[in-house]
Amino acid sequence: MTGTLYGVGLGPGDPELMTLKAARLIGGAKVIAYPTLAGGSSFARSIAAGHIVPGVREIVMDIPMTVDRAPAQAAYDLGAVAIRAELDAGHDVVVLCEGDPFFYGSFMYLYARLRADYPVEVVPGVSSVMSCAAVAGLPLAARNEVVTIMPAPELARRLSDTNPTQILPPCDTLVVMKLGRHLKAVRAAIEGAGLIDKAIYIERASTPDECVMPLSQAPEKAPYFSMILIVKGADPWL
Repeated sequence: MTGTLYGVGLGPGDPELMTLKAARLIGGAKVIAYPTLAGGSSFARSIAAGHIVPGVREIVMDIPMTVDRAPAQAAYDLGAVAIRAELDAGHDVVVLCEGDPFFYGSFMYLYARLRADYPVEVVPGVSSVMSCAAVAGLPLAARNEVVTIMPAPELARRLSDTNPTQILPPCDTLVVMKLGRHLKAVRAAIEGAGLIDKAIYIERASTPDECVMPLSQAPEKAPYFSMILIVKGADPWL
């Protein structure tokens, strides 16, 4: 019999926002796997650290963050090989994933490589979108309102061939994720659409480094773990 592969969502950063199921699986794990960026420390592991017991075997996947997808895909290939060896030996493997495994989560790439051959269970997690709305005090949607979630790199790409006043999708609430180096372009699009006064900037929500402020007051540079919320407020939530 093979082991089971668990894709465990860890939430946005605050360890107390992990689910009870995630904590139980991590605490009982003999083998864990998680991504790192450019050989640095793992944000996912830091969230789960309080539940990782001594002696756990750790599979570290160094994932390059490049425009070219080939290096990252090769890294996931290597990670899948290491995980496959543990599963074939009958060992369960818990893969740590910040946020939710199936919402821009790294686990989905391992899932695609391993799901056909092994039992897999996905444990959902609190997404950064929900966390940012909570810390900003902005309900995302009420009644029949429409929410659009857009990665900043895609929004910046569209700016190259679209009028800034028309670039933002029609919706009641807009969430722009993964700001990083695209903050300047995204801010220009929001200003062009006349929505700067409704835009809130949130950085590293639920962590000790959390920042929440109007986008008009945001710094010139943003980390990857930051987003903008635009809630137009057509419904008063009453």
